[in-house]
Amino acid sequence: MLPEQIHQTITKIHLSKRGGKVFRSFLHLKWCVVLRILSCVGWTSADELYSCSEDHQILKWNLLTSETSLVAKLPDDFYPVDLHWFPKTAGSKKQTQAEIFVITSTDGKFHLVSKIGRIEKSVDAHNGAVLSGRWNYDGSALITAGEDGHIKIWSKSGMLRSTLASQGSPVYSVAWGPDSDRILYTSGRQLVIKPLQPSAKVIQWKAHDVVILKVDWNSVNDLIISGGEDCRYKVWDSFGRLLHTSSPHDYPVTSLSWAPDGELFAMGSFNTLRLCDKTGWSYALEKPNTGSVFSLAWSADGTQLAGSCGNGHVIFAHIVEQHWEWKNFVITLIKRRTMQVLNVVNEAVDVLEFRDRVIKASLAFGHLVVATSLQCYVYNSKNWNTPLIFELKEGTVSLIVQAEKHFLLVDGAGLYIFSYEGRPISSPKYPGMRADILNSQGISLSNDTIALRDKSDEKVIFLFDALTGKAFGDGKPLTHKVLNIALDQCGPLKERKIAFIDKNRDLYLTSVQYAGREPKICKIGSMVHCMAWNDSANILCGIQDNQFTVWYYPSVVFVDKELLPHTLYVKEGSEFARAPHIISYVGTKVTLRQGDGSLVYTTVPPYPAILHDYSSSTRWEDALHLCRFAKDQSLWACLAGMTMASKELTTAETAYAAIGELPRVQYINFIKEQPSKESSLAHMLLFSGQVQEAEAVLLQAGLIYQAIQVNIDLFNWERALELAVKHKTHVDTVLAFRERFLHKFGRKETNKRFLQYAEGVEVDWEKIQGKIEMELSKEREKAANASVRGSMASRR
Repeated sequence: MLPEQIHQTITKIHLSKRGGKVFRSFLHLKWCVVLRILSCVGWTSADELYSCSEDHQILKWNLLTSETSLVAKLPDDFYPVDLHWFPKTAGSKKQTQAEIFVITSTDGKFHLVSKIGRIEKSVDAHNGAVLSGRWNYDGSALITAGEDGHIKIWSKSGMLRSTLASQGSPVYSVAWGPDSDRILYTSGRQLVIKPLQPSAKVIQWKAHDVVILKVDWNSVNDLIISGGEDCRYKVWDSFGRLLHTSSPHDYPVTSLSWAPDGELFAMGSFNTLRLCDKTGWSYALEKPNTGSVFSLAWSADGTQLAGSCGNGHVIFAHIVEQHWEWKNFVITLIKRRTMQVLNVVNEAVDVLEFRDRVIKASLAFGHLVVATSLQCYVYNSKNWNTPLIFELKEGTVSLIVQAEKHFLLVDGAGLYIFSYEGRPISSPKYPGMRADILNSQGISLSNDTIALRDKSDEKVIFLFDALTGKAFGDGKPLTHKVLNIALDQCGPLKERKIAFIDKNRDLYLTSVQYAGREPKICKIGSMVHCMAWNDSANILCGIQDNQFTVWYYPSVVFVDKELLPHTLYVKEGSEFARAPHIISYVGTKVTLRQGDGSLVYTTVPPYPAILHDYSSSTRWEDALHLCRFAKDQSLWACLAGMTMASKELTTAETAYAAIGELPRVQYINFIKEQPSKESSLAHMLLFSGQVQEAEAVLLQAGLIYQAIQVNIDLFNWERALELAVKHKTHVDTVLAFRERFLHKFGRKETNKRFLQYAEGVEVDWEKIQGKIEMELSKEREKAANASVRGSMASRR
């Protein structure tokens, strides 16, 4: 059939609604091809598609010009099954290699075909049909699965490397793992994950009640989807745990495909096309008259979908009706190149037109950032008429992350930070970085810091200066098994904190800057499934053990960890459906997505954010008035932690008294009575549990006895003796306190070092008391002289 005989039909599909909320839908374009089964499709670029069918033709479709051309006429005995293009990211250095795709056929062969339609090589691979053929992510290997039950790995030139598995039943579908080091394949009702290393453990589980027809494994979110003759699709994690199972459809699931960014996937069946969220619930269901949809392929930018259909149609779908919300603005992608901005306060409507197709967008911190296939648009929420526009190097932006002062773009080549004026700021990198698999859970941005989780080693978090792109300190990353990371958004760099959830679903907090020392990582929650920082205050919220929990002042764990339970706000999860996920936390409003896909909103009391503002501006009197007005114990606990962190002892004494912590009030009075600033600082550090730092402060100030006494009070006897011997003073003091301690508990000395020094040192309590008093007098005198010098300097 000649290309000019092909006729085009355009169908607008109505919006799909769920729970009163409008979600993404499809805009379908269909081209009628022939009344022969269309087997497979594959994208060469965002606007060009190749298809192959049982009429023995390879056709090229251009979506920009709506033209269709014949690429090649194949032999009459050639019946294609699967098609997959060589990955473009791998072929950037060798462009000719990237112009090749593999076609598998029913005669047991796979064929390497050039872009102009010439068969470069044909390989006898299997007995019976080759049911699936897939390149790995770097293009170094090809895997095929056959009707004979064999799974084979080939080099990119078509040379057999190994037979990975053999079984008695056909392997209908196969997929590579995210790092190309594991293979997922079907085995009847079973799914099997087999590592390439022979000694590694194989994971196998029963996934469906009947034969499984299709699987796909996403490299970004590490999730697996499967579909079979039981008419269901299911979502799994990489350990084989079931995350979602669909209700049964009318016909078997014949095709499945992940969107490149891992946020969506598409499912095809007989006269059925469904768009789903990564958690499994459905955005939209369409019923085109296409017969069975045998294969689905996403364009590299994730905005378009193509399917090969049993009645000879190629079906094209485009993502529309996406929504972004921020404060009083709701933005909707009404067409592929058009957005509508609604201000819900005054109901003003603005329409934004773009030259090219919208790929990604983000709305936060008063700015809308839109990435099209060629350009980036930056809008200020105060003026929607004059955007800032700059060109993009790559047309496949996969992620946009915003902070208050700048934003970050991720594409296949790298990640780039820009100011809202369009000025490039930095482009952080680390060894082995793969930008194509970075997602929102593994990357976080603040005004001064960018945090990246290494996908190849999930124990590693890289921290960079957002303004220079250089790693902090000596470049040594944080190490912990991490699932999700998030940087707080407010305050200076020296106070920047990063929160992360580990494999055990425990929530931890640590400082970004730890100056080469071992970072202090504190656990602040357990069974936490998701989290989000507030945009205007360092308040953290999360879903913890089916409860909505807010940490009003998470940094209190570094000041007084016993205050942490008193600074929590907990709301029962009964008002939320199964498995809610936090979308955003702006102002006092938290947006959550429930397990069925509907959006729900909850509010957090406004007082903690106001208290954070007073603390950052040292308005302690206002903070006291607020706590007295609100009459909330959690606010008093937050104020106690904030004032101790700021060394505001008078206000801290009032706050601790308000929550009934009398021992801490007494200790604060003790700190205030210290004769020198160094002693006060040391005891404040001791108050926070920082023993080594307190000792270092005293030793640096020459207060040897005070450093020894700190260790005696904490029963660190060996350290106290070590300091006394090293500085040749107060050895008898340590021995005397040690002897009194043992006598009180009716025990005898067994430590060899103490026995050794006890033989040559006489313990005389009168001399010891005199030495202690003399040390304290020296400290008072030194502090008084420093005060006099300070007052004289101020007069000058």
